[in-house]
Amino acid sequence: MSSSAVSLYLDPQIRDWVLFPITLVMILVGILRHYVVILLQSSPKKLPREAIREQRALIRSQILRATASNSPVPPQYYTSISRHLSEAFSAGTYLKDGPPKGDAQPSAPNPMDPAAMDGMMAGMKTQMVMMVPQMVIMGWINFFFQGFVLIKLPFPLTLGFKSMLQRGIETPDMDVRWVSSLSWYFLNFFGLNGLYRLILGGDNSADSSRDMTASPFANAGAAAPGAPQDFNKLFKAERDNLEFSEGHYSWVGSDVEDRVLRKYGKLAPA
Repeated sequence: MSSSAVSLYLDPQIRDWVLFPITLVMILVGILRHYVVILLQSSPKKLPREAIREQRALIRSQILRATASNSPVPPQYYTSISRHLSEAFSAGTYLKDGPPKGDAQPSAPNPMDPAAMDGMMAGMKTQMVMMVPQMVIMGWINFFFQGFVLIKLPFPLTLGFKSMLQRGIETPDMDVRWVSSLSWYFLNFFGLNGLYRLILGGDNSADSSRDMTASPFANAGAAAPGAPQDFNKLFKAERDNLEFSEGHYSWVGSDVEDRVLRKYGKLAPA
């Protein structure tokens, strides 16, 4: 008998006591997880004035470089600002701990800085909130609803979808459109993100795609959240970048009078 001739009749209680509960539990857990993550986030600590000045000096230099090729700053002012920042970066004027004294090198950032530790702990707590609920739900489905067939999709599919839609059911003759309980969990795991964005907004913590990066090995090469930065090295690199950007400087107001007159026909085209 061909697989297309096989018909299944599902008990309506499967819909009421398996399909709807799994969907509802996953929606509620996602919403609860969003608010738990918000509660676990600690309020940002107030930075000292010296640390803010250190960061703002670097940002000011980066903005100056980014607009060098079409800068609104006249040449004399651009050169003055660029040279002033280069000298300050070289002397360590904007460093939080002040310029280095004599031949002493600035102290390296403390890897056990409390701010860095707080950032790492916040990341670990967020990962646990992401991972633990999904592990509990998967165990609940495997224990109570293993081997259940829940729903039939209303559109045809190829045999390549069989392993994805019928996990936990070893039945080669079943139509591909039937979905098992474990596969319904995975469909909801990735398919409810649109509903979460509609209920909780775009920047929500219920997005299941973040669970894929919750492994401790997922971001092995990335910097840890809240890791301290060595502004002494950043300032030295920024000083070299400022010197390089001076060679590509172009003022947006160069020959503006001739361009305006040429636009309105008061001056012959060049």
